[in-house]
This record gives sequence, C-alpha cells and structure tokens, in this order.
Amino acid sequence: MNEIMIVLITATVSVLTILYFKDTGKNRIKTADLEENRYAIEAILAFIREAFNNILKTNLYELNITREEFEKRMHNRNRLRRALKNCTYGDINAKNYVKDFIKDILVRSYEIDENNVNNIISFDNPRKLSAQDKFEILLYHYKKKYGNRALEKLILEYNLDSPVVTGEGISYVITKEQIDSIFAKETIINRFEDKLNIIAQRIYQLYKGFGVIDEIRDMRIDGVSGGVSGIPPAFHEELDLTVSLSIISKLPANYDSVWIFFKGKTIHLSFLSFGSEEELIRVCKNIYRYNYPGQLSESNGYKVNEMKDGSRVVVVRPPFSESWAFFVRKFDSIERAEIEELITDKNSEIPIGLIKWLIKGCRVTAITGAQGTGKTTLLMSIVKFINPAYTLRIQEMAFELHLRKIYPERNILTFRETTTISGQEGLDLQKKTDGTVNILGEVATAPVSSLMIQMAQVASLFTLFTHHAKTTVDLVKSLRNNLLQTGVFTNEKIAEQQVADVVNFDIHMNRDLTGHRYIERITEIIPVDDTDYPEIKFNDDEVDINGFLDIAREFFTRMTDRKVFETRDIIVYENGEYKVCSPPSKKQINAIMNNLTDDEKSEFKSYLTRYFNRSEV
Repeated sequence: MNEIMIVLITATVSVLTILYFKDTGKNRIKTADLEENRYAIEAILAFIREAFNNILKTNLYELNITREEFEKRMHNRNRLRRALKNCTYGDINAKNYVKDFIKDILVRSYEIDENNVNNIISFDNPRKLSAQDKFEILLYHYKKKYGNRALEKLILEYNLDSPVVTGEGISYVITKEQIDSIFAKETIINRFEDKLNIIAQRIYQLYKGFGVIDEIRDMRIDGVSGGVSGIPPAFHEELDLTVSLSIISKLPANYDSVWIFFKGKTIHLSFLSFGSEEELIRVCKNIYRYNYPGQLSESNGYKVNEMKDGSRVVVVRPPFSESWAFFVRKFDSIERAEIEELITDKNSEIPIGLIKWLIKGCRVTAITGAQGTGKTTLLMSIVKFINPAYTLRIQEMAFELHLRKIYPERNILTFRETTTISGQEGLDLQKKTDGTVNILGEVATAPVSSLMIQMAQVASLFTLFTHHAKTTVDLVKSLRNNLLQTGVFTNEKIAEQQVADVVNFDIHMNRDLTGHRYIERITEIIPVDDTDYPEIKFNDDEVDINGFLDIAREFFTRMTDRKVFETRDIIVYENGEYKVCSPPSKKQINAIMNNLTDDEKSEFKSYLTRYFNRSEV
C-alpha cells in the first residue's frame, strides 16, 4: 500500500513540475512578446494618444490642489489644446510644442532611456534601418545645421536632382539605394537627445502631423504632393481573379506616392510611402482644414485652401478623382527674390531692363506660361518697379503672392474668392477701395477675365496678371472667348479688338527638362488700326465697276478674316542667351514716357539707344 502511495505522489509531483515549467515558459514568452511590442511604434503611438486624452479629460476640480496650481494646470491644458489644433494647420510653433510634450511623456511615463531607445529605432545597427529611418535621421542632422534649408542642401550636395535618362525619356527620382549610399558616407553621431527628437517626430507625424511628408512640407522647397502615382484602389476591385496576387503586390500603390517640386523639377521620392490607404486619407482630411473651408465629401470632391504659413493646398478625393491626393504649393521659399536672381542667362540685363520700363511705364502686362515656370515668382519680384506712391489691390483664388510680407511699407490689400464671394464680386469691390494698380494672381475664369478687361480700361492705372496661355495669340483669343461667354460682347471681332486694345505686353515664361526657368519671349500686342476706307471712283459720272468690286472685296475681308491685331517679339531667348528682335512700337514708347519722371526718361532713352538703336522718342 505504501509503495502505491509513493508512486502516486511521485507521479503527481512530476505532472505538477511539468505543468509549472510549461506555464513558466509560456509566461516568459508572453513577457518577451510584451517587451518587444512595447517598443513598436504602433504601441507607443497608442500610449501617446491615451496620455493626451487623459491630460485633456482630467477633471481638475476633483483634484485637491491649490488655486494657483489649478490656474497653472488649466492654462497649460488650454495651451496644449490650442497647439493640438493649430499644429494640423502648418503652425511650426504649435508643432514644436506638441513634440516637446511627446518627448516628456516618452521619458517620464514610458521610461525611454539610453538603454532601450535603440529598441524603437535601431540607431546602433544601420542594417536594421529602413530607407525612411535613414532619410529622417539624415534630414534631422542636416536640419540642425541648415534649418529649413536642410532638404535643399541634402539634394544639392549629393546631386539628387540630376535627371535619370531611360528609354522612355528623362525623369527625376530619389531611390532607396541613393539614400543608403548617402547614409553610409555620412558620419552621424546620434546622442540620446537626437534619438529622442527623431522618435518624437516619428510619433508626432503619425499622431497629428502629415505622415512621411510632415518634415518635408516644412522645408524650403516649391511644393510636395502625394497620392498622384501608383495603382489606385479602384484598380484592385476591377481585377480579374486569374491575375496573380504576387504580381499585384509588387506594383506601387497610390499611397506609395510622395513627390516634391524642387527648383522647377518634379522629383519622385520612391523610397517613401504613407504605408496604407488609411494613412493617406488621414493626411488628406487634415491638411486642408485651416480656417475650415468646408467639408471634403463625395458631393464636393475637391478643396482649395491655404495653410497657416501661406502654402496653397489642393485636396481631391473619389469619385471626383481616381484616388485620394493632395498638392501643397509653398510660396515661403520665394521670399523677396530679386529679378536678377531669377533671370540669370547671358544678356539678362536686356529683358530685366525692358520689364522695369514696362512696369514703371504702367503698361498692362500679362505673365504667361505653364504651371511651374515661375510666373508667380516673377510677378512678386517685379512689383518693386511699381511706383511706391501707387496703391495695390490684388485678387486671387487663394492667397499666394503675400506681397505685404515682401513689401510691408506699401499700401497693399489682397482679396480672394470664398464660397460666398465670387471673384467677380471681389473685383467689383476693388473699384471702391482707392486702388491704383490691380494685380490678378491668375486669370482663369470667364467672369474674372471679363472684369479684368473692364478694370484695365477704366478702374485702374494699369493691371498685371498671370495666365496659362501658350502663345500671345492664344492669350488674346482666350480672353476674347471669355468676354463672349459672359455676354459682355456678342461680336467676336469687337471682343478681340477690345482685348488687343487693353493688353499691351506678354511676358512668356518657360522651363526646360532640367528645371531651368527663363523668359522665352517678351511680346507686344499691336492693334491693327485700319480706319482708312477706300472711296468709290467715278468715270464720266459712272461708277467704276472694277473699283466697286475692289471695295466690295475689302468690305467682306474686313467683316470676316481681317486681322484686328498683330504680335511683335521684342526680346527672345535663343541658345542660352537673350536677343533683341525689334523695338517697342512708337505708341508704347510714348505711353511709357508719359509715366516717367525726368530722370527716368533720360535713363529709358539710354536703354533704348543702347539695345534697340532707338534715339528718337
């Protein structure tokens, strides 16, 4: 009996021992898993969200604190709440405040220190770093040296804006291999403070920022866009089930799309991705909300707005577009660029001089060209030629010029279109605001074109505007068609004549495949003033039949195909230099002289003599 009891006890102990070690092993595995997940970005992001919610939702009245402490905490909470709201508008100060909060939470509450910080991002093992990790580390250290010029310095230093030539043509792309190569060449020492700042930025951009483009958007570049390449989500819904999923998975998705606009070049950052469709949608929904321009919805599938720093943002969504996408165009990178810095090719003093006298001479001038050719930049720079005594009134679809930041001492007021105030209403109001010079950021609609022509005739001394016309003839005909659309004119020839009479010069901008911007030509629009009418001749009191037929032919010619204007190129760009073609017309020279001071008249005469061999005025 004793032997049986001993066997049973031994068996029981063995079973319990096995179960104990089995459970202990499981617990160790769970603990290891928890420890590993603890340092995942997703886990930290969830903790940060919860921490901010607790800070904002805590009932301070239930805490046993002094009045002074209560007011201090209430002030800090209100400040945090404002910062969380404003940081999504492009407010750099609010962004930095939120990031400081995140760093404080990471150190004090999440217990991140020098011993475990590398578990989040493998700063100590470059082989484990992703291309995004390396890029953000590089950008952070360049930012410490160059501020918001960091990306510009990185691109120029390593020639990342060099064209890539393929069988299909020229393109611009920055690849993962290039980032890996640059990271290997750079000597980077990450202190704990640097590591903490980089991690805080990663958490912030996923929490309240704009994803992978958050820091890029703050850089001094021309613009950034996302969702404009790759396979849209609708494509997957239309796929035949026989198509291999492995093939599809290798294709870039629409959320693998980050592009920047840099010095006239559109560059694809192929190594960056938003990671998911949901993240791209989150960025699109947040990036346009400054001053709340309205809801982006299926029925209203696009929004045009500006951000707090003056950047223009356009957001589109299905079904209006095939996928979610955004376009941020930055104008703070322009600042007060001098025209001499913009026009740099050989003999650049010729077009610069002519533009100066066109503006000082109060000529109605159009700046034309495709998107990204530098129309807005040039317009900003030539405002300095306008007499400081003149008042400026600007009309735009969205605030882009920001001329008061560049010329704070001048009398300038800008209006823009809103959901309740049209561009035409804004231009109507300008007539009552003591404006001397009218500037239109972009003449893009028929009502604005119509009112621009009217204002250039009677409501202002002269007008400057930008337009997307390809040629001067296209510019005149486009404005003519707009006049006909609005019903201001019903006769095509009369409408065309009005445009030719009003618009004096066309400065056409262009850029080549390398992104180099230049003035392609400066063209004068010359109305054909053919007011000489032939008379009927008589032979012995009888009508000369041949003369009558000639007159009839002239009549039908003037009523149908008669040209109401002609164009004359004054300066053109050829083979990398500016050349003079022909002088301005006598009429325009006299009109310019009438608006100049005596000293300016002498200077203008010298300019004409030197470059156009025109001494007579």
